[in-house]
Amino acid sequence: MSPAIDSRRLLGTDHNLGKRLHAARERSFVGRKEELAAFARALDSGGRVFYVHGPGGVGKSALLRRFVQEATAAGRPVTLLDGRTLDPSPAAFEAEAGQVLGDERGVLLVDTFERIQGLECWVRERFLPRVPVGTVIVMAGRNPPHMMWQADPGWAGTLQVMPLRDLEPAEAADLLDARGVADELRAPLLAFAGGHPLALSLGAAVAIRDSEASSRWTPTQDVVSTLLGQLVGEVPSPAHWHALEVCAHTYMTTEDLVRAVLPDHDAAALFAWLRRLPFVESSPLGLYPHDVVREILEADLRWRDPQGYADMHQRIMAHLVTQIRLAADADVLGAVGSLFYIHRGPGATSRLHDWSQKGETYEDVFRPEDTEDLVRLAVRAEGEEQAETIRFWTARQPRSFHLYRRTDTGELVGCCAWLRLDELDEETAESDPIMATAWATARATAPLRPGEHLAVIRVWGAGQNEKCPTPDLVQWRAIGYCLRSERMAWSFAAMGTERAWAEHYKVYQMHDLGEHAWVGGSEYALYAHDWRAAPACPWLERLLAAGGQDVPAARQEPELAVLSQEEFTGAVRKALRHLSRHTELAANPLTRTRLLAGRADPARALRDLLEQGIKDLSRDPRAGKLHRALDTTYLRGVPTQEAAAERLGLPFTTYRRHLLAGIERVSEDLWRRELWNDLEPISR
Repeated sequence: MSPAIDSRRLLGTDHNLGKRLHAARERSFVGRKEELAAFARALDSGGRVFYVHGPGGVGKSALLRRFVQEATAAGRPVTLLDGRTLDPSPAAFEAEAGQVLGDERGVLLVDTFERIQGLECWVRERFLPRVPVGTVIVMAGRNPPHMMWQADPGWAGTLQVMPLRDLEPAEAADLLDARGVADELRAPLLAFAGGHPLALSLGAAVAIRDSEASSRWTPTQDVVSTLLGQLVGEVPSPAHWHALEVCAHTYMTTEDLVRAVLPDHDAAALFAWLRRLPFVESSPLGLYPHDVVREILEADLRWRDPQGYADMHQRIMAHLVTQIRLAADADVLGAVGSLFYIHRGPGATSRLHDWSQKGETYEDVFRPEDTEDLVRLAVRAEGEEQAETIRFWTARQPRSFHLYRRTDTGELVGCCAWLRLDELDEETAESDPIMATAWATARATAPLRPGEHLAVIRVWGAGQNEKCPTPDLVQWRAIGYCLRSERMAWSFAAMGTERAWAEHYKVYQMHDLGEHAWVGGSEYALYAHDWRAAPACPWLERLLAAGGQDVPAARQEPELAVLSQEEFTGAVRKALRHLSRHTELAANPLTRTRLLAGRADPARALRDLLEQGIKDLSRDPRAGKLHRALDTTYLRGVPTQEAAAERLGLPFTTYRRHLLAGIERVSEDLWRRELWNDLEPISR
C-alpha cells in the first residue's frame, strides 16, 4: 500500500487557497516603497488623506490591495469601494462609506475614483470634514486632484498627493523575475511593455506559457495579437472566445447579455468561465475586464474580423435596446448609458453623449415640495411667465418631471419634463401656449389617430446652458422616453430662439416645422419628429451611426406613409381591385405604412397580407357570407362583380352588401394592426 499523501506537505504552509493567492500577489508586488512608507506612517499617526492618481493599468488597484493588507495587519477596520459600481450621488457614497464617520481607527479606500469624479467637491467639503481625526482615507483614480485641494490651506498638512507612474527599470525587471520569466525573454518584454505594470504582467503571463514566444516578442503592431491570442492559454472553444469579445465591448457583461448575443451556446457556462479569468473583475452590475485588456481585445477583433465585430455590435445593441424598454424608470439612464458606451470613440454621437458617467450631477425624482424650487429655477432661466406653467403641469403630470442636482451641493440645476397630450382641452390651451402650438402643428401636418398621443419635452436650466453639466442626462432621458413610448405619434422639443438649435436637433432628426409659440415676450421654436413616419428603431440606428464607428451604416429607408383611417380604407379597396397586378400594388400607399415596413418586396407582401385577411374570415362562422363574397370576387378570377354574384347565386344587391361588409371587416383588421402593432426590433 502506498503511504498517504500529506496535502499540507504539497501546499507547504499555504494550506488555504486565499493564502496562496495572497502569497503570489506578495511575490509579484514590486516597487512603491515611498507610497507604502507614507501609508504606514499614517496608520501609526492617523489623520491623513491620500490621493493616488495615474493612467489605467499603472498599478493603482494593486497598491490599494496592498494598503488593505497593511491596514488589516495593523488591526484597522477597512472599507474598500469601487467607483465603477458606485452610484455617483452623495447619498449612495455615504451609505457605503458612512461607517468611517464613527470610527477613528477606520480606513476608507476608494478605487476608480474617476468614475465618480463629480463627487470630488462634495467629498472634500461635506464628507471628509466629518470623519474622525484618526481616520485614514485613500482615493485612487486616473485624474489628478482638483486645484482647490491645494488652494485651501486647511488641506495643506492633511492631503498627500501620490502620482503613480511606471515602474523603474530595475523594478520592472524584479516583476518579471517574480513572475518566473526566462532571462532571454526579459529584453523583448521590457521593450514592449516598458515599466507599465499591467502590460508587464500580461506579457509575462503569455511568455511563460509559450517557450517559442521570444521569436515573436518584437515591438510591432502584431504583438497585440500575439499577446491576446495566448492571454488565457487554450481557449476551450470559439464560443468562449466570442464571450470574451462580448465582455470587452460592453460596459458590464451579465449572463443574460451573453445569452442574447450567443443564443446557441450555454450562457451560464460561458459566464462562469469569464468570471474566473485573471483579468476580469466582478461587480454587482456584472463583469468587466481591465481597461487595457478591454482595448486590446477590441482592437484585435476590429483588425481580425471587421464583419464579426459589426455583427456582435448589432446583437449587443439589440439586447441593450430591449433592456431600455423593459427597465424601471430609475434604471433608464444607466441602460441608455450602456448603449452609448458601445459607441464610445470619436464622432458626433460620442461628443453629444459622455458615457463615462463622471457624476457631476445626478437625476432625482420630483416631489410636490420641489415645486417652488423648480418655479424659481424656471423663472431665472426663462422669465416670470414660466411660474404658472410649472405649477399647472406639476399638478397635472407630476411623474413626467425629472430633476437634476449637483452632487457636491444638492443644488437644483435643471429639470426636464415629457408632457403627454392625448387631446387639447381649453384649460391646457389657455395655460400653455407651447402645448397648444404643438397640438395645432400636429393637427395641421399629420393629425393623431385613435390611441395615439404627442409629447413635448420641456427643459428648464439643464441643457439650455452650455456650461450646465447635465445635458447628457437630459438627452439620455429623452432617448429612453422615445424608445419606451408606445403609440407616440409626435414628439416636440420646445427651445428658445435666442440660440441656434437647428444643427443640434438635426442629429436627433427633429426639425423646426415653422410654427413658433410665444410665452410672454419669449419666442420658442418647436423641433418635431413624426414617429409614425420615422419609427424608433431606424431613428436610433441613424443616431448611433453618427458616432463614426466601424459598424454597419444605418439603413437609408424612406419615411413611412401616415394615413388617416379613411385614406387607409380607400387604399385597401384599391389594392383588392388590383390584387393580381404587381405594378399597381407597388404604387399603393399601403406598401409605405408601418404595416409593411422593411419588407423586401412590399407589393408581394401586400398581396399576401390581403389574401390572408380574406382567408382569416373563413374562421369566423358569422363571417362566412363575407368571406365567400371576397374570395369569389378577388381570388377566383371572375371577370366582373355581376359574374361573381351569379356564381354565388345571389341577387346583385345582396352580393354587394356582403362584399362591402367584407372589405370593411378586412380594412378594420388591418387598421388595428397598423395602429397597435408591437414595437419593431432594432435589427431585421
